[in-house]
Amino acid sequence: MADWKSGIRRVLYPAYEARLARRLPTDRLPKHVGVMLDGNRRWARAVGADAAHGHRAGAANISPLLEWCEEVGVEVVTLWLLSTDNLNRPTGELAALLEIIEEVVADLAAQKRWRLNPVGALDLLPAATAHRLKEAADETRDVDGLIVNVAVGYGGRREIADAVRSLLQEHASQGTSIEELAEIIDVEHIAEHLYTKGQPDPDLVIRTSGEQRLGGFLLWQSAHSEFYFCEAYWPDFRRVDFLRALRAYAERERRYGA
Repeated sequence: MADWKSGIRRVLYPAYEARLARRLPTDRLPKHVGVMLDGNRRWARAVGADAAHGHRAGAANISPLLEWCEEVGVEVVTLWLLSTDNLNRPTGELAALLEIIEEVVADLAAQKRWRLNPVGALDLLPAATAHRLKEAADETRDVDGLIVNVAVGYGGRREIADAVRSLLQEHASQGTSIEELAEIIDVEHIAEHLYTKGQPDPDLVIRTSGEQRLGGFLLWQSAHSEFYFCEAYWPDFRRVDFLRALRAYAERERRYGA
């Protein structure tokens, strides 16, 4: 019975996926998608493997996601691979995770298909990891393709604090007094110093694993974003799940905070 049902799914799912893709309204799709790649460790536990196995399975799903984004005309993708809180994980697990991140970033850069942009507090990362991220950005700087923000050592509160610090340092170097700065500072001034400066804010934020919270992801930029929470752990996230997220986004009436 199980084999029969599995066979039916193999036949029907491609047709269902194709129908989903055909019916997406091309004029109502997101240009910037943020993805919280959550659930690698829980996926690993479910299959009786260690955390590193889960992280490698998750890493293998990144290139397919970027291809799906290209197919529908997404222009910017932000991938949250490691938070500032994750830097407090046990030393052995963290070292393995950083090694996997370095490998996947090197692989993405080698494809010369996407323009990689590290976002996060690189000064909190081991020197080798920070160097690999900067190297990948340099290697893909001239690539005319999808912009991929690789968020490693990233935290939304830290980003806002860094943006304000950068803004203060810039104006201090120009001789602007605190009183003068207080008179002119506004939302746009701070936005110009975010890690994602110059990019559109995310239209859609997807979080896998069933968790329904931001956890500090793109706190500033997601003020008007639409959110989609998927039950699948990240390694199990499929193209059909991505298309469902796009369908849900396209069906919503965006109110921009109203």
